[in-house]
Amino acid sequence: MSNPESFIDEVTEEVRRDQLFAYFKKYGWIAAVLVVGLVGGAAWTEYQRATSAAAAQAKGDAIYAALSANESADRAAALAELPTGVATAFLLAAEQQNAGDGAAAAETLRALAGNAEVAPIYRDIAAFKAVLAETGTTTPADRIAALEPLARPGAPLSLLAQEQIALARIEMGEIDAALADLRAIREDAAATRGLRDRAGGLIVALGGALDLASPADVAGTAQ
Repeated sequence: MSNPESFIDEVTEEVRRDQLFAYFKKYGWIAAVLVVGLVGGAAWTEYQRATSAAAAQAKGDAIYAALSANESADRAAALAELPTGVATAFLLAAEQQNAGDGAAAAETLRALAGNAEVAPIYRDIAAFKAVLAETGTTTPADRIAALEPLARPGAPLSLLAQEQIALARIEMGEIDAALADLRAIREDAAATRGLRDRAGGLIVALGGALDLASPADVAGTAQ
């Protein structure tokens, strides 16, 4: 019985081998395409990664070279030649302001603030810094108008914008309105200790009274 069983096993194995070969012959191209696709995809990913790394390094080297100049005006001129980007724009505006050209700094920052492709937080920061860059050349009313959108409740720079609005109101002689803004800052739970202290100092300087039961004073007493 062993010989017939062995013969049957051999025939069965041969049939299976033929079937497997037929499957490979019929569908093997699919496996080949998958392998080529996987290898090609991995190679393309590595190429993109290497390209991105090289571009980032080149950009960093260019920024470093631009910032190596001795004078702010020269650094600003070198940065202005680089491709536009968030970091480059902020650095350029800073150097323009250091060089005494607040108007150019504000223009650079406003261009960044108006770029819809930039993340909202960076647009808000740029808009805020643009107002500060022109503090000495614009009217308090203009600064308030520019800061009000940033001072809306829940905005990332709301409290800082409120502080600048209060300072502008002081310039305009609107002391009561400024005091109201400063007290609102001190009562806001999101205000930092430094911001609360600055607001409190201004309130006292303006002749106002501090509410010793305010969250700021309670927190300060606890500390």
